[in-house]
Amino acid sequence: MTGLPDWLPPMLKVDPWGQYTFGLLYSVFERDFKQTPPRFKGAPIWFFPEMDDEREKIFWHLTHREERETGERLPDLRRCERLPWIKAIIENHDQQEVLSWDYKEGDGSIKTYVWLEHFDFVVIMKKYRDGGRRLVTSFYVDYAHERKKLRKKYEKRIELELERPTLNVGPTPSTRGR
Repeated sequence: MTGLPDWLPPMLKVDPWGQYTFGLLYSVFERDFKQTPPRFKGAPIWFFPEMDDEREKIFWHLTHREERETGERLPDLRRCERLPWIKAIIENHDQQEVLSWDYKEGDGSIKTYVWLEHFDFVVIMKKYRDGGRRLVTSFYVDYAHERKKLRKKYEKRIELELERPTLNVGPTPSTRGR
């Protein structure tokens, strides 16, 4: 695959980083997650409303990355430029370019992975018993061991239960002879 799928919006220009970059990013976040939240299989995606430094904590997870040496979260240009992709990937999870699956984590929680594999970007949501999902994070997959780990999770994914046919427990209008 060479070109981006038609349904995927263009990346944001965040390099060079300017004084208005955070404002631009936050306006995309507000548009895509607060004003018109994405839907996955018909259900809206939600996030915890907790704030940190005047913005939702999830905003920082979608745009920043923890530095291994310091533990500090710093802007990640690859995450930032792909912020408009998150909603599109969630809503186009059934497109051929996207791998989408549920995976049972070690702690027993179920996470939904939506991976635009050939463009190295993944969105992760927590799945709840009612079928609803909460946005957890997204990131650019920039290391081979991360790709390998995602591929392994995909191979060990939870198989989707097939819809069970409903049992006919009596005559229906079409079988009553009327």
